[in-house]
Amino acid sequence: MCSESSRPVSSPDAGVLPPSPLGLYLHIPFCSAICHYCNFNRGLLDEALKRRYVDALEREILREGDGAAADTIYFGGGTPSLLEPDEIARLIRACARAYRLTADTEVTLEVNPETVDVERMRKFRDAGINRLSIGVQSFRDEELRRLGRVHDAARAARAYEDCRRAGFDNISLDLMMWLPQQTVADWLTSIDRLIALAPDHASLYLLELYPNAPLKDDMARSQWSQAAEDDAADMYLEGFSRLDDAGYRQYEISNVCRPGRASRHNLKYWQDGEWMAFGCGAHGTRNGRRWKNDTSTADYVHRIDAGASVAVDERMLDHEERMQDALFMGLRLTEGVDVDRVRRKFGVNVSDRYGRGLQPFLDAGILVADAGVLRLTRQGMLLANEVCRVFV
Repeated sequence: MCSESSRPVSSPDAGVLPPSPLGLYLHIPFCSAICHYCNFNRGLLDEALKRRYVDALEREILREGDGAAADTIYFGGGTPSLLEPDEIARLIRACARAYRLTADTEVTLEVNPETVDVERMRKFRDAGINRLSIGVQSFRDEELRRLGRVHDAARAARAYEDCRRAGFDNISLDLMMWLPQQTVADWLTSIDRLIALAPDHASLYLLELYPNAPLKDDMARSQWSQAAEDDAADMYLEGFSRLDDAGYRQYEISNVCRPGRASRHNLKYWQDGEWMAFGCGAHGTRNGRRWKNDTSTADYVHRIDAGASVAVDERMLDHEERMQDALFMGLRLTEGVDVDRVRRKFGVNVSDRYGRGLQPFLDAGILVADAGVLRLTRQGMLLANEVCRVFV
């Protein structure tokens, strides 16, 4: 990225709302095995390349930092927990040198169960990690085998308990629904196992079948299928209902939490916030500029070594695109979109511009307009894409 990227640019909404602290996203592309469903930017662990990559990542952070306030750091991947705790500590120190981290900065590490032991997790906590996101995906062994996961259900539960013993009090678990051969009852078994563990946060995702993912070929070869869409809807609705009963609060289409444990970093994506992105394939948005870094790990390192920009796809969003993003992402939240805030920031009356297109969804009870807020019902969240087409 060019150094000019951090300078403010003029926009119709400049000065109307004060800037919030940035989020800092750091992409770690290494994995010990490649999951059959995965379409993320990742590759198998190469220790020599990993060392060079951490060096490059540190230099990118220091090169791009401008001393702006930041209050979240998120290590995503890949499998960031394959880094050593001293490497994580080094990258956090780079963030602290390059940005003004708030005293309560949320620092999240994505973790795979097979990388966990108590002592290692204590070292990550000492390094500065204060939140964990554990990629469980399922508590049923046959489903984990189909997904190509390295761990089994017992290992996942043990990893969670080890993280608690290491002193972590803010842990999220990921689960995936609509897996090959999965029934509604199978899915609810995983939900019940999650509730019994009592994490602080959980993310529940519908499986997306990507054309280039090995799982698609596995399904064709083994004649596996996904449940009917009506069953997928039941998985979603019944799963969240059980989490309601267990005291969790849904705050986004795919996310629930205990009080005060929402993912502050991910809220930046959904609340029209801004974040810097570091590492290969990372996406960032700041001052109306959006960019993606070179996806090749080796090429990313070469670019940093050469002092070149690593952004290979960057552009300035126009006013209309920024407003549409605010509406798309805001509707993912259960609290919905504050239409008065949209009017103040973008100069658009949502009702005047989109009222006719939104009315059928309001009539059907999929969408609710109340006290200046536009929000989806839980049933409506299953149709979020259809509603959002109104804004295009």
